[in-house]
Amino acid sequence: MSDTLLYAVENGVATLTLNRPDKLNAFDDALLGALDEALRAAEKDPAVRCVVLTGAGRGFSAGQDLAAVAEREASGKRMSLRQHLDRSYNRVIRKIRGMEKPVIAAVNGVAAGAGMSLALACDLRIAAQSARFIQSFIGVGLVPDSGSTWFLPRMLGFSKAFELAITAQRLGADDALALGLLNHVVPDGELAAEVKALAEQLAAAPTRAIGLTKRAMNRAMATTLDEALDYEAILQDLAGRSEDHKEGVAAFMEKRPPEFKGR
Repeated sequence: MSDTLLYAVENGVATLTLNRPDKLNAFDDALLGALDEALRAAEKDPAVRCVVLTGAGRGFSAGQDLAAVAEREASGKRMSLRQHLDRSYNRVIRKIRGMEKPVIAAVNGVAAGAGMSLALACDLRIAAQSARFIQSFIGVGLVPDSGSTWFLPRMLGFSKAFELAITAQRLGADDALALGLLNHVVPDGELAAEVKALAEQLAAAPTRAIGLTKRAMNRAMATTLDEALDYEAILQDLAGRSEDHKEGVAAFMEKRPPEFKGR
């Protein structure tokens, strides 16, 4: 996609690598634009059935590159923080949550500020043992953004989420796992292999059913039980018409492994 973001597809898995290792993959306008473009490409590509987000070097992402903001303003390209969020980060977060394909964050190092928000927006989070998580916004007098005020209270409850937001407490990988922010923690040298195995497993699964499950759970976060039951029935009807459902039933009856095509 660009020098700042690497994009590769293999065995149904699109791997998007934030590639500013000298800046701990901090976001500038070019990286945010490339990430948005890459997510849209992965969503549209029928050959992609799972997406992995990770970082090059020793960091996942240190969040916003403040020096890049200062540079932009010095060049006369002033933009309010609201405009900046609406045109960049918020588009990325909405695309991850709305994409009806599983998205895995392979957190290889520090995830700070919007970098942590990006990881939280993904469907699954696998972290290296050395990974660190920090809501660093308060350190520069800002409010958590890019979805952190939505994700954290739902994952942790209000009190712990608020504490992390206003203290900028650093969480090690094991602490984040214990709090429920992560799905798995693995030794640093095993992260790539573990994520690859999981991503390829999901890419071979019934993509349509996974996408509808994600849609249902996204909606259920803000609905009543009765509304969730009704919506489940609607989506189940859609899933029941898929080729993968027919294949799954046939494989079960024939006592063989299913061969899902993602349709």
